[in-house]
Amino acid sequence: MLIEIEYCVPCGYLPRATEAQTRLLEEFGNAIEGVTLKTGRKGVFTFTADGEQIYSKPDEFDIEAIVGTIRAKLPATEAVQAEGRDLLMGKKH
Repeated sequence: MLIEIEYCVPCGYLPRATEAQTRLLEEFGNAIEGVTLKTGRKGVFTFTADGEQIYSKPDEFDIEAIVGTIRAKLPATEAVQAEGRDLLMGKKH
């Protein structure tokens, strides 16, 4: 699954987009192909998963809901377990 975040450059949404990108990469690791950022204008802030829109501003931004939507779209065998995520994050040795 490839996730794309399109964000408004003039609005200053880059920090929010990169925080969301990091969270998704930490959460899903190799279970997804990647999380790409796409520059935009006119207030855009959208998330798509394999071309299907899963979030769009002006809906209230909730990264937990976005994570849940992506998790539901992944086959159960592809989801990263909490223990695996800790290893990805370097939290356990």
